Amino acid sequence: MPNETVREADPAVADALDAERRRQNETLAMIASENHASEAVMEAQGSTLTNKYAEGYPGERYYAGCEHADEVEQLAIDRAKELWGADHVNVQPHSGSQANQSVYLAMLEPGDKILSLDLTHGGHLSHGHPANFTGQIYTVEQYEVDPDTGYVDFEGLAETAEEFEPDIIVSGYSAYPREVDFGRIQEVADAVDAYHLADIAHITGLVAAGVHESPVGVADFVTGSTHKTIRAGRGGIIMCDEEYADDIDNAVFPGAQGGPAMHCIAGKAVGFKEALSEEFEAYARQTVDNAAAMADRLQDHGLSLVSGGTDNHLILADLRPSHPDTTGKEVEEALASAGIIMNANTVPGETRSAFNPSGIRLGTPALTTRGFTESTCREVADLIMKVVDDPGDESVVADVAARVEELTDEYPLYD
Repeated sequence: MPNETVREADPAVADALDAERRRQNETLAMIASENHASEAVMEAQGSTLTNKYAEGYPGERYYAGCEHADEVEQLAIDRAKELWGADHVNVQPHSGSQANQSVYLAMLEPGDKILSLDLTHGGHLSHGHPANFTGQIYTVEQYEVDPDTGYVDFEGLAETAEEFEPDIIVSGYSAYPREVDFGRIQEVADAVDAYHLADIAHITGLVAAGVHESPVGVADFVTGSTHKTIRAGRGGIIMCDEEYADDIDNAVFPGAQGGPAMHCIAGKAVGFKEALSEEFEAYARQTVDNAAAMADRLQDHGLSLVSGGTDNHLILADLRPSHPDTTGKEVEEALASAGIIMNANTVPGETRSAFNPSGIRLGTPALTTRGFTESTCREVADLIMKVVDDPGDESVVADVAARVEELTDEYPLYD
């Protein structure tokens, strides 16, 4: 039984951990930024490396006793280089947001200019939102997607860049369902003599498997999360050319962080090894195929999708055309009651509050990890639409919940 030792020390926490394991087993995780790590990754993250301080980098630590920490971190670095083809890799950031923070710290001064995608158009808080430190320390201008197509407005981006003269342009997004043209954004950055930061937090696994264009070798800096589509230990990563290596490493430590979370780096090393397998490449391709199948089925039901579909792992739906009186939060809560876990999300041209927006965001990484294929995902789309069409009908929610229970039994997750 899991959590036996925790139960001896702290029954209350053990109860919560057991309940969370059951929740994940018994529900369908469709939050686009979530996935299910392997037992091996979770075991590595719960290892004795949680006890070890290892400030510095392999071979250059500030504490003794780091020989095994060095080995683990070097494995993570080497495997990341192999996965993404990067010259230099730093695996110490505690998250994708802290990876971004470290790039800004390395290359910008307070007041310097960031050009990034607007949050309601698919961007991220750490790209310059005023509620985030980036929006408070730096001068931020934002570009948008074309309201008619849902794709990045490259002409508008180029015009804004020429007028704004940014020091850094950020690409890579948290709610953008199309493949990112990193090369085209690099051309804009080159034209205005700006750095280019590509944040691939959501698509690290898709890029590693070659099912999405890679910004490595194109953008100056590539950051990401290591626990989303890549399914490794929780945390962040930075990749860059050797010319920026010292600046980036110094910005991560001692600039932005103290001791690295070595147990999480162990999880990254294990997850990266898993990602180097042929099975992982098949998983990544299936993730994209599942999202496409689900998107087509949702549109068959009359749901309006931003950009008209998806090229990656996520789907962004705008409820206003087909369900003008229904909010994303209503759908989120009703689906959660039925055992389908996704999130309400803003959409381009948002007319409601970010706390109760007009859209929903769906992702297929965790379903694919569970073993779902196109046919299963089409059925999940049918179940979702039953709730979207009538989120207040308790009998509909109950019927969907019953089928979700059957599906989770058919595709078990953790023992």
